[in-house]
Amino acid sequence: MPEMITRKEFLKSAALGASAFLCAGTGYGFLGKKSGRAESVKGQIFKGDAPKKPWKWSIEGFYYTTNGKVVQCHVCPNRCVLNPGDRSICRSKVNIGGKLYSLAYGDPCAVHVDPIEKKPLNHFHPRSLIFSIATTGCNFRCLNCQNWEISQKKPEEVEHIELFPEGVVREAKKRKIPSIAYTYSEPITFYEYMCDTAKLAKEAELKNVLVSNGYINRQPLLRLCKYLDGANVNLKSFDNNIYRSLNGGTLQPVLNTFKTLHREGVWFEMTTLVVPTYVDKPEMIKRMCGWILKELGPDYPLHFLRFFPQYKLIRLPATPIATLERLREMALEEGIRYVYLGNVPGHKGTQTYCHNCKKVVVKRNGYLIEALNIKNSRCRFCGTRIPGRWDRD
Repeated sequence: MPEMITRKEFLKSAALGASAFLCAGTGYGFLGKKSGRAESVKGQIFKGDAPKKPWKWSIEGFYYTTNGKVVQCHVCPNRCVLNPGDRSICRSKVNIGGKLYSLAYGDPCAVHVDPIEKKPLNHFHPRSLIFSIATTGCNFRCLNCQNWEISQKKPEEVEHIELFPEGVVREAKKRKIPSIAYTYSEPITFYEYMCDTAKLAKEAELKNVLVSNGYINRQPLLRLCKYLDGANVNLKSFDNNIYRSLNGGTLQPVLNTFKTLHREGVWFEMTTLVVPTYVDKPEMIKRMCGWILKELGPDYPLHFLRFFPQYKLIRLPATPIATLERLREMALEEGIRYVYLGNVPGHKGTQTYCHNCKKVVVKRNGYLIEALNIKNSRCRFCGTRIPGRWDRD
Protein backbone atom coordinates (compact mmCIF):
# COMPACT_ATOMS: atom_id res chain seq x y z
CA MET A 1 0.00 0.00 0.00
CA PRO A 2 1.57 3.37 -1.02
CA GLU A 3 2.64 5.76 1.68
CA MET A 4 0.69 8.95 2.30
CA ILE A 5 2.13 12.35 1.47
CA THR A 6 3.09 14.61 4.35
CA ARG A 7 0.46 16.75 6.00
CA LYS A 8 2.09 19.91 4.62
CA GLU A 9 2.13 18.54 1.07
CA PHE A 10 -1.42 17.29 1.45
CA LEU A 11 -2.82 20.59 2.65
CA LYS A 12 -1.05 22.40 -0.16
CA SER A 13 -2.72 20.15 -2.72
CA ALA A 14 -6.07 20.27 -0.91
CA ALA A 15 -6.18 24.04 -1.27
CA LEU A 16 -6.50 23.53 -5.02
CA GLY A 17 -9.99 22.14 -4.51
CA ALA A 18 -11.80 18.82 -4.24
CA SER A 19 -11.70 17.91 -7.94
CA ALA A 20 -7.95 18.37 -8.23
CA PHE A 21 -7.34 16.33 -5.09
CA LEU A 22 -9.51 13.41 -6.12
CA CYS A 23 -8.04 13.26 -9.59
CA ALA A 24 -4.55 13.27 -8.14
CA GLY A 25 -5.24 10.01 -6.32
CA THR A 26 -3.40 11.06 -3.18
CA GLY A 27 -2.67 8.14 -0.88
CA TYR A 28 -4.26 5.04 -2.32
CA GLY A 29 -7.66 6.36 -3.34
CA PHE A 30 -9.49 5.90 -6.59
CA LEU A 31 -13.04 6.41 -7.80
CA GLY A 32 -13.53 3.29 -9.86
CA LYS A 33 -14.02 2.74 -13.56
CA LYS A 34 -15.68 5.30 -15.77
CA SER A 35 -18.01 3.03 -17.66
CA GLY A 36 -20.81 5.19 -19.01
CA ARG A 37 -24.01 6.73 -17.71
CA ALA A 38 -25.93 5.07 -14.93
CA GLU A 39 -29.30 3.68 -15.90
CA SER A 40 -32.46 5.52 -14.89
CA VAL A 41 -34.21 3.33 -12.32
CA LYS A 42 -35.72 5.83 -9.88
CA GLY A 43 -37.85 4.02 -7.32
CA GLN A 44 -37.28 0.63 -8.93
CA ILE A 45 -35.68 -2.56 -7.66
CA PHE A 46 -33.58 -4.81 -9.91
CA LYS A 47 -35.46 -8.03 -10.61
CA GLY A 48 -33.47 -11.25 -10.75
CA ASP A 49 -30.17 -9.40 -10.47
CA ALA A 50 -28.66 -10.88 -7.31
CA PRO A 51 -25.66 -13.23 -7.30
CA LYS A 52 -26.45 -16.89 -6.75
CA LYS A 53 -24.66 -17.04 -3.41
CA PRO A 54 -23.04 -14.62 -0.93
CA TRP A 55 -19.51 -13.58 -1.81
CA LYS A 56 -16.49 -12.55 0.19
CA TRP A 57 -17.64 -8.92 0.57
CA SER A 58 -21.14 -9.65 1.82
CA ILE A 59 -22.80 -9.80 5.20
CA GLU A 60 -26.33 -10.50 6.34
CA GLY A 61 -28.35 -7.31 6.68
CA PHE A 62 -28.86 -5.81 10.13
CA TYR A 63 -32.44 -4.59 9.63
CA TYR A 64 -34.90 -6.67 7.64
CA THR A 65 -37.97 -8.85 7.97
CA THR A 66 -39.03 -11.98 6.11
CA ASN A 67 -42.28 -13.38 4.79
CA GLY A 68 -41.48 -16.83 3.56
CA LYS A 69 -38.65 -16.29 1.09
CA VAL A 70 -39.54 -12.61 0.54
CA VAL A 71 -37.49 -10.06 2.48
CA GLN A 72 -38.04 -6.36 3.25
CA CYS A 73 -35.12 -4.10 4.07
CA HIS A 74 -35.74 -1.60 6.89
CA VAL A 75 -32.57 0.50 6.81
CA CYS A 76 -34.03 3.35 4.76
CA PRO A 77 -37.52 4.66 3.91
CA ASN A 78 -37.46 2.91 0.51
CA ARG A 79 -38.16 -0.32 2.45
CA CYS A 80 -37.39 -2.47 -0.60
CA VAL A 81 -39.38 -5.70 -0.84
CA LEU A 82 -37.22 -8.30 -2.57
CA ASN A 83 -38.10 -11.72 -3.90
CA PRO A 84 -35.28 -14.28 -4.08
CA GLY A 85 -32.78 -13.07 -6.65
CA ASP A 86 -33.79 -9.39 -6.48
CA ARG A 87 -31.56 -6.39 -5.80
CA SER A 88 -32.53 -3.22 -3.92
CA ILE A 89 -32.91 0.32 -5.24
CA CYS A 90 -29.52 1.20 -3.72
CA ARG A 91 -27.92 -1.72 -5.64
CA SER A 92 -26.14 -2.96 -2.52
CA LYS A 93 -28.75 -5.24 -0.88
CA VAL A 94 -29.87 -8.56 -2.35
CA ASN A 95 -32.16 -11.46 -1.49
CA ILE A 96 -30.20 -14.70 -1.62
CA GLY A 97 -32.15 -17.76 -0.55
CA GLY A 98 -34.63 -15.79 1.55
CA LYS A 99 -32.02 -13.75 3.45
CA LEU A 100 -31.04 -10.12 2.95
CA TYR A 101 -27.37 -9.57 2.26
CA SER A 102 -25.29 -6.42 1.84
CA LEU A 103 -22.76 -6.73 -0.99
CA ALA A 104 -20.95 -3.59 0.20
CA TYR A 105 -18.90 -4.79 3.15
CA GLY A 106 -15.13 -4.38 3.27
CA ASP A 107 -14.89 -3.47 -0.43
CA PRO A 108 -14.53 0.33 -0.67
CA CYS A 109 -14.16 1.84 -4.14
CA ALA A 110 -12.89 5.16 -2.77
CA VAL A 111 -10.36 5.63 0.03
CA HIS A 112 -8.79 9.04 0.65
CA VAL A 113 -7.36 11.29 3.31
CA ASP A 114 -9.16 14.65 3.30
CA PRO A 115 -9.17 17.88 5.27
CA ILE A 116 -12.20 17.92 7.55
CA GLU A 117 -13.30 21.16 5.86
CA LYS A 118 -13.97 19.22 2.65
CA LYS A 119 -16.94 17.32 4.09
CA PRO A 120 -17.89 20.25 4.56
CA LEU A 121 -17.57 20.66 8.32
CA ASN A 122 -16.52 24.14 9.42
CA HIS A 123 -17.19 23.77 13.16
CA PHE A 124 -15.69 20.32 13.74
CA HIS A 125 -12.01 20.13 14.74
CA PRO A 126 -10.63 22.47 12.06
CA ARG A 127 -7.21 21.76 10.56
CA SER A 128 -7.63 18.05 11.23
CA LEU A 129 -7.45 15.28 8.64
CA ILE A 130 -10.07 12.59 8.14
CA PHE A 131 -9.81 9.08 6.66
CA SER A 132 -12.61 8.81 4.08
CA ILE A 133 -14.15 5.64 2.69
CA ALA A 134 -17.01 4.81 0.34
CA THR A 135 -18.50 1.84 -1.43
CA THR A 136 -20.86 1.98 -4.38
CA GLY A 137 -24.58 2.66 -4.13
CA CYS A 138 -27.19 5.25 -3.20
CA ASN A 139 -30.84 5.14 -2.17
CA PHE A 140 -31.49 8.38 -4.12
CA ARG A 141 -31.40 9.11 -7.86
CA CYS A 142 -30.26 12.75 -7.86
CA LEU A 143 -30.21 14.22 -11.35
CA ASN A 144 -27.32 16.44 -10.28
CA CYS A 145 -25.15 13.76 -8.61
CA GLN A 146 -21.45 14.62 -8.63
CA ASN A 147 -20.27 11.10 -7.79
CA TRP A 148 -22.68 9.19 -10.01
CA GLU A 149 -19.88 6.98 -11.33
CA ILE A 150 -19.87 5.20 -7.98
CA SER A 151 -23.20 6.14 -6.39
CA GLN A 152 -25.22 4.78 -9.31
CA LYS A 153 -23.22 1.59 -9.72
CA LYS A 154 -23.35 -1.92 -8.33
CA PRO A 155 -20.44 -3.15 -6.19
CA GLU A 156 -19.25 -5.51 -8.94
CA GLU A 157 -19.20 -2.74 -11.57
CA VAL A 158 -16.28 -0.73 -10.16
CA GLU A 159 -12.76 -1.38 -8.99
CA HIS A 160 -12.37 -1.70 -5.25
CA ILE A 161 -9.91 -2.74 -2.60
CA GLU A 162 -10.32 -5.11 0.32
CA LEU A 163 -10.51 -3.15 3.56
CA PHE A 164 -12.64 -4.60 6.32
CA PRO A 165 -13.61 -2.57 9.43
CA GLU A 166 -10.55 -3.51 11.46
CA GLY A 167 -8.38 -2.55 8.49
CA VAL A 168 -9.98 0.89 8.22
CA VAL A 169 -9.28 1.57 11.88
CA ARG A 170 -5.76 0.20 11.62
CA GLU A 171 -4.91 2.42 8.63
CA ALA A 172 -6.32 5.53 10.30
CA LYS A 173 -4.38 4.83 13.52
CA LYS A 174 -1.21 4.03 11.58
CA ARG A 175 -1.32 7.44 9.92
CA LYS A 176 -2.38 9.20 13.14
CA ILE A 177 -5.58 10.46 11.52
CA PRO A 178 -8.11 11.22 14.27
CA SER A 179 -11.39 10.68 12.40
CA ILE A 180 -13.09 8.42 9.86
CA ALA A 181 -15.67 9.68 7.35
CA TYR A 182 -18.33 7.60 5.64
CA THR A 183 -18.82 9.68 2.54
CA TYR A 184 -18.69 10.24 -1.26
CA SER A 185 -21.54 7.91 -2.30
CA GLU A 186 -24.31 7.25 0.26
CA PRO A 187 -23.14 5.60 3.50
CA ILE A 188 -26.67 4.46 4.36
CA THR A 189 -26.36 1.93 1.54
CA PHE A 190 -23.28 0.40 3.20
CA TYR A 191 -24.85 0.70 6.64
CA GLU A 192 -23.52 -2.61 8.01
CA TYR A 193 -19.95 -1.84 6.96
CA MET A 194 -20.22 1.68 8.36
CA CYS A 195 -21.77 0.58 11.65
CA ASP A 196 -19.18 -2.12 12.36
CA THR A 197 -16.33 0.21 11.42
CA ALA A 198 -17.70 3.06 13.52
CA LYS A 199 -18.01 0.79 16.56
CA LEU A 200 -14.37 -0.33 16.27
CA ALA A 201 -13.28 3.25 15.63
CA LYS A 202 -15.04 4.45 18.78
CA GLU A 203 -13.32 1.75 20.80
CA ALA A 204 -10.01 2.92 19.33
CA GLU A 205 -10.77 6.54 20.37
CA LEU A 206 -11.26 7.72 16.80
CA LYS A 207 -14.09 10.03 15.79
CA ASN A 208 -16.77 9.07 13.27
CA VAL A 209 -18.35 11.40 10.73
CA LEU A 210 -21.37 10.69 8.54
CA VAL A 211 -21.74 12.55 5.22
CA SER A 212 -25.17 11.62 3.96
CA ASN A 213 -28.51 12.47 2.38
CA GLY A 214 -30.11 11.58 5.72
CA TYR A 215 -32.58 9.11 4.18
CA ILE A 216 -32.54 6.55 6.97
CA ASN A 217 -35.09 5.02 9.33
CA ARG A 218 -35.12 5.86 13.02
CA GLN A 219 -33.90 2.59 14.60
CA PRO A 220 -30.85 2.15 12.34
CA LEU A 221 -29.99 5.80 12.91
CA LEU A 222 -30.27 5.50 16.70
CA ARG A 223 -27.90 2.54 16.62
CA LEU A 224 -25.43 4.53 14.52
CA CYS A 225 -25.70 7.60 16.76
CA LYS A 226 -24.03 5.67 19.57
CA TYR A 227 -20.80 5.91 17.58
CA LEU A 228 -21.20 9.18 15.66
CA ASP A 229 -19.36 12.37 16.60
CA GLY A 230 -20.30 14.54 13.65
CA ALA A 231 -22.32 14.64 10.44
CA ASN A 232 -22.98 16.70 7.38
CA VAL A 233 -26.45 15.97 6.03
CA ASN A 234 -27.81 17.26 2.74
CA LEU A 235 -31.06 19.17 3.02
CA LYS A 236 -31.63 19.07 -0.70
CA SER A 237 -34.68 21.34 -0.72
CA PHE A 238 -37.70 22.10 1.42
CA ASP A 239 -40.34 20.84 -1.00
CA ASN A 240 -41.51 17.25 -1.25
CA ASN A 241 -42.25 17.50 -4.96
CA ILE A 242 -38.72 18.69 -5.64
CA TYR A 243 -37.34 15.85 -3.55
CA ARG A 244 -39.31 13.41 -5.70
CA SER A 245 -38.43 14.89 -9.08
CA LEU A 246 -34.82 15.95 -8.44
CA ASN A 247 -33.67 13.32 -5.95
CA GLY A 248 -36.06 10.36 -6.05
CA GLY A 249 -36.92 10.56 -2.35
CA THR A 250 -39.12 12.42 0.11
CA LEU A 251 -38.49 15.28 2.53
CA GLN A 252 -39.97 14.17 5.86
CA PRO A 253 -37.55 11.31 6.62
CA VAL A 254 -34.64 13.72 6.19
CA LEU A 255 -36.22 16.20 8.59
CA ASN A 256 -36.70 13.34 11.05
CA THR A 257 -32.98 12.55 10.76
CA PHE A 258 -32.05 16.11 11.73
CA LYS A 259 -34.31 15.96 14.77
CA THR A 260 -32.85 12.63 15.85
CA LEU A 261 -29.26 13.84 15.50
CA HIS A 262 -30.20 16.94 17.50
CA ARG A 263 -31.80 14.93 20.30
CA GLU A 264 -28.91 12.45 20.41
CA GLY A 265 -26.31 15.19 20.75
CA VAL A 266 -24.49 14.53 17.47
CA TRP A 267 -22.90 17.67 16.02
CA PHE A 268 -24.07 18.25 12.45
CA GLU A 269 -23.98 20.78 9.70
CA MET A 270 -26.49 21.14 6.85
CA THR A 271 -25.74 21.44 3.16
CA THR A 272 -28.09 22.66 0.44
CA LEU A 273 -26.94 22.56 -3.18
CA VAL A 274 -28.65 25.51 -4.87
CA VAL A 275 -29.73 23.99 -8.18
CA PRO A 276 -31.14 26.67 -10.53
CA THR A 277 -34.91 26.41 -11.18
CA TYR A 278 -35.21 23.77 -8.42
CA VAL A 279 -33.67 25.03 -5.17
CA ASP A 280 -33.16 28.77 -5.75
CA LYS A 281 -36.61 29.95 -4.64
CA PRO A 282 -36.30 32.50 -1.79
CA GLU A 283 -39.75 31.71 -0.37
CA MET A 284 -38.88 28.03 -0.03
CA ILE A 285 -35.51 28.80 1.57
CA LYS A 286 -37.24 31.14 4.02
CA ARG A 287 -39.62 28.33 5.05
CA MET A 288 -36.66 26.00 5.39
CA CYS A 289 -34.87 28.43 7.70
CA GLY A 290 -38.04 28.81 9.78
CA TRP A 291 -38.23 25.06 10.28
CA ILE A 292 -34.54 24.87 11.23
CA LEU A 293 -34.90 27.61 13.83
CA LYS A 294 -38.05 26.10 15.33
CA GLU A 295 -36.92 22.47 15.45
CA LEU A 296 -33.13 22.66 15.74
CA GLY A 297 -32.20 26.16 16.88
CA PRO A 298 -29.89 28.80 15.39
CA ASP A 299 -26.48 27.24 15.99
CA TYR A 300 -26.12 24.45 13.41
CA PRO A 301 -24.24 25.78 10.36
CA LEU A 302 -25.98 25.89 6.99
CA HIS A 303 -23.94 25.62 3.79
CA PHE A 304 -25.30 26.87 0.45
CA LEU A 305 -23.27 25.24 -2.32
CA ARG A 306 -22.88 26.49 -5.85
CA PHE A 307 -24.20 24.06 -8.47
CA PHE A 308 -22.22 23.28 -11.61
CA PRO A 309 -23.87 21.43 -14.52
CA GLN A 310 -23.14 17.70 -14.54
CA TYR A 311 -24.66 14.23 -14.87
CA LYS A 312 -28.27 14.66 -16.07
CA LEU A 313 -28.53 18.42 -15.52
CA ILE A 314 -25.94 19.66 -17.98
CA ARG A 315 -28.67 21.83 -19.54
CA LEU A 316 -28.67 24.12 -16.49
CA PRO A 317 -26.25 26.97 -15.84
CA ALA A 318 -24.03 27.23 -12.77
CA THR A 319 -25.70 28.94 -9.83
CA PRO A 320 -25.13 32.71 -10.03
CA ILE A 321 -23.02 33.86 -7.11
CA ALA A 322 -25.49 36.69 -6.54
CA THR A 323 -28.22 34.09 -5.91
CA LEU A 324 -26.10 32.41 -3.26
CA GLU A 325 -25.35 35.74 -1.64
CA ARG A 326 -29.05 36.63 -1.43
CA LEU A 327 -29.93 33.29 0.14
CA ARG A 328 -27.09 33.60 2.64
CA GLU A 329 -28.23 37.08 3.69
CA MET A 330 -31.81 35.85 4.00
CA ALA A 331 -30.80 32.94 6.24
CA LEU A 332 -28.73 35.24 8.45
CA GLU A 333 -31.59 37.73 8.69
CA GLU A 334 -33.98 34.91 9.64
CA GLY A 335 -31.72 34.09 12.58
CA ILE A 336 -29.39 31.25 11.57
CA ARG A 337 -26.07 32.32 13.03
CA TYR A 338 -23.60 30.53 10.77
CA VAL A 339 -24.31 30.44 7.03
CA TYR A 340 -21.63 29.56 4.50
CA LEU A 341 -21.15 29.58 0.75
CA GLY A 342 -19.49 26.58 -0.86
CA ASN A 343 -17.79 26.10 -4.23
CA VAL A 344 -17.01 29.85 -4.26
CA PRO A 345 -13.30 30.02 -3.32
CA GLY A 346 -12.17 33.24 -1.69
CA HIS A 347 -15.67 34.58 -1.00
CA LYS A 348 -16.27 36.25 2.34
CA GLY A 349 -19.12 33.78 2.87
CA THR A 350 -16.57 31.01 3.41
CA GLN A 351 -15.25 32.61 6.61
CA THR A 352 -16.55 32.02 10.13
CA TYR A 353 -17.73 35.17 11.90
CA CYS A 354 -18.52 35.32 15.61
CA HIS A 355 -22.27 35.79 15.81
CA ASN A 356 -21.79 38.34 18.59
CA CYS A 357 -18.90 40.65 17.66
CA LYS A 358 -18.94 39.77 13.91
CA LYS A 359 -15.16 39.39 13.76
CA VAL A 360 -13.55 36.57 11.75
CA VAL A 361 -12.79 33.68 14.08
CA VAL A 362 -11.84 31.17 11.36
CA LYS A 363 -10.14 32.54 8.25
CA ARG A 364 -10.09 30.11 5.32
CA ASN A 365 -8.29 29.94 2.02
CA GLY A 366 -9.85 27.01 0.24
CA TYR A 367 -9.42 24.12 2.68
CA LEU A 368 -6.50 25.80 4.43
CA ILE A 369 -7.07 27.51 7.80
CA GLU A 370 -5.01 30.71 7.86
CA ALA A 371 -6.22 31.96 11.25
CA LEU A 372 -8.10 30.28 14.10
CA ASN A 373 -9.29 32.78 16.69
CA ILE A 374 -11.13 30.34 18.93
CA LYS A 375 -9.82 29.26 22.31
CA ASN A 376 -11.63 26.88 24.64
CA SER A 377 -14.59 27.04 22.23
CA ARG A 378 -14.85 30.82 22.64
CA CYS A 379 -14.21 33.81 20.42
CA ARG A 380 -10.79 35.26 21.26
CA PHE A 381 -12.13 38.78 20.75
CA CYS A 382 -15.32 38.87 22.85
CA GLY A 383 -15.45 35.57 24.71
CA THR A 384 -18.71 34.37 23.11
CA ARG A 385 -19.06 30.59 22.90
CA ILE A 386 -18.87 29.45 19.28
CA PRO A 387 -21.07 26.37 18.67
CA GLY A 388 -19.30 23.31 17.38
CA ARG A 389 -16.69 20.76 18.33
CA TRP A 390 -13.32 22.41 18.78
CA ASP A 391 -9.93 21.05 19.82
CA ARG A 392 -10.67 20.88 23.56
CA ASP A 393 -14.22 19.54 23.21
